[in-house]
Amino acid sequence: MTTAISIDHVWKKFRLYTEHNQYLKTAILRGRRAKHEEFWAVRDVSFEIPTGSTFGIIGSNGSGKSTLLKCLAGILTPDKGTLQVHGRLSALLELGAGFHPELSGRENVFLNGAILGMTNREIASRFDEIVDFAGLGNFIDTPVKNYSSGMVVRLGFAIAANVEPEILLIDEVLAVGDAAFQQRCYEKIEQFRHDGRTIVLVSHGLSQVEQICDHAAWIDKGNLKELGTALEVVRAYSGESHNALPREEGEIGDRWGSGEALITKVEMFSEDKVSSLFRTGKPMRIRVHFDAPTPISDAVVGVRITHLHGMNVWGSNTKRKGVQIPRLFGTGHVDLDIDSLPLLEGTYDLTVALSDIAEVSPFDHWEKRIRFDVHQHDTFDEGTVNIVGRWTV
Repeated sequence: MTTAISIDHVWKKFRLYTEHNQYLKTAILRGRRAKHEEFWAVRDVSFEIPTGSTFGIIGSNGSGKSTLLKCLAGILTPDKGTLQVHGRLSALLELGAGFHPELSGRENVFLNGAILGMTNREIASRFDEIVDFAGLGNFIDTPVKNYSSGMVVRLGFAIAANVEPEILLIDEVLAVGDAAFQQRCYEKIEQFRHDGRTIVLVSHGLSQVEQICDHAAWIDKGNLKELGTALEVVRAYSGESHNALPREEGEIGDRWGSGEALITKVEMFSEDKVSSLFRTGKPMRIRVHFDAPTPISDAVVGVRITHLHGMNVWGSNTKRKGVQIPRLFGTGHVDLDIDSLPLLEGTYDLTVALSDIAEVSPFDHWEKRIRFDVHQHDTFDEGTVNIVGRWTV
């Protein structure tokens, strides 16, 4: 497997000034520069990103994620170590980065395209596609200074995506824009993945990283703390970055969250009876009980089913299914009804979570809360899921 990006013992520092020489005379009289401290934003980070992979970088604010991405983009130069990028690179790092506010959207398309290495002919041939993707329509000839932040990022992503890069760097911009634009972004990313392009994504949206990325790195205070599959890294980061909550006896996974609202009980029903044994093709109901001592707006309830061997089989939540929970207050429960369970024979773990609307701050997350078994009948298929098909000869 070839390597798209190689990061070898990279360090990057900044100066934090504790005083300022406001005037030239002050600097001359003092005979020195203003006092400052050295702050290492990135500390001895090393890893490789394979060609064609989608790689996530996560961490808290100020951990050094964006600094590392700017080093990859060539905006910053490392103080120590080396970076190697193999392939044509396009970066979307900040809202409106590279846009001239007095120029129109049309003029900025050609300006940014030229900066990214495209000829005028190439830009002109893709101009309509860029405008359609950004959804700007009649606003394309309006000065960018009159655009909303959402319009700016849509145009920026449309340009970066249509440069046809071999490597695409994205920093947090997928969290901006309406649902329709975010869906177009995901579709474009899936197209890139299918084409074998490399994507590096920095995001606080852990569910996005789990869904989109193959592997991930966790950066903490400039240090590489965890490297592995996206699911493993997100679990490690979530478990340490949020408050640990007490577990009940018999739980096999970890539990964490802010505690603003709690999941008090989780039940699984087979034919209206609480059970831990289910049959392929038969109904299943998952009931999540909660207690919210103070009102919470726009909460999200989610579940994930994992095979005993660790494979993530399926995950969903109320937000992804378009179900709104406008207000949580007091006690209650949320039901998920599965009319025909598609799982084949095996042992599975159920994870449940209660979070904010952005899916960034969990109120209560129970990893592997319940273990259950599935027996199959009327089918001799193998694997994990039952796919209904019809043979014709």
